[in-house]
Amino acid sequence: MWLTANSLQPPQLFLSTPPTTTTTSKNLTFITNTRTSFSLLCLCSPNPNTSTTTTTPPPPKKRNRYRRLYPGETTGITEEMRFVAMRLRNTNATSTTNEKQEQQEEDEESSNGHDSDAWHPSIQGFLRYLVDTKLVFNTVERIVDDSDHVSYAYFRKTGLERSEGIAKDLEGFEQQGLAIPNPRSPGLTYSKYLEELAERSPPLFLSHFYNIYFSHIAGGQVIAKKVSEKLLEGKELELYRWEDDPAELLKGVRENLNMLAEHWTRDDKNKCLRETTKSFRYLGQIVRHIIL
Repeated sequence: MWLTANSLQPPQLFLSTPPTTTTTSKNLTFITNTRTSFSLLCLCSPNPNTSTTTTTPPPPKKRNRYRRLYPGETTGITEEMRFVAMRLRNTNATSTTNEKQEQQEEDEESSNGHDSDAWHPSIQGFLRYLVDTKLVFNTVERIVDDSDHVSYAYFRKTGLERSEGIAKDLEGFEQQGLAIPNPRSPGLTYSKYLEELAERSPPLFLSHFYNIYFSHIAGGQVIAKKVSEKLLEGKELELYRWEDDPAELLKGVRENLNMLAEHWTRDDKNKCLRETTKSFRYLGQIVRHIIL
């Protein structure tokens, strides 16, 4: 069915003025009216290519936030603890610089040209140091040997054990007629704390275990040399004598501890770092026996 201009008379509001034609040909009139009708259909029908929905922009991409690594974390927990120990040493050194300078000036004035070294160990103080140190080593060695916890099995018979060597040293001093004192604080306090920690948290106990041997090897050599020069006429103690290279022995302990720590949570590792500070403070108090 064909549409004509007479059959479709749309409202003027929606139609533009139809194009005029100067010819009377029915064919042309038919074409003009078809265009008008097509215009009407175009105005009334929606454009299928036009979308009426509003496109929502995608949400902004959330940035990935990465946790800041702890110093030494990529190497292992023992390296993290070493950084803590170094920072603790630097902090203590900075806080006591002025005190040391004042003490050195006083020593120089009172020495009148004699030895001005402020480090004056005593044999009684050194014996107290040996007794408390032996108690600490006895405690950690007994815990790893007697415990059923699988983590402690990696640290038995490491070659770093010191309790037997200290016992020989104390026996030698006793044969010289020196009175061997009983353990006291801080040795007793630290030993008790280690026993409680071993039952409560193996990771925290093992942080102390490593730091005790690390401190003994790293700083103990210096202490041994000073004590030997001032009190023992250069005699070497069993305390500082190993069958193998202590650095290599400690390396084996370090590797085992780093391996175990890979399965610890970050929270456990952070607690180990805090325990490192406690460990070096306890050990520092025991060393002070030598000069007090």
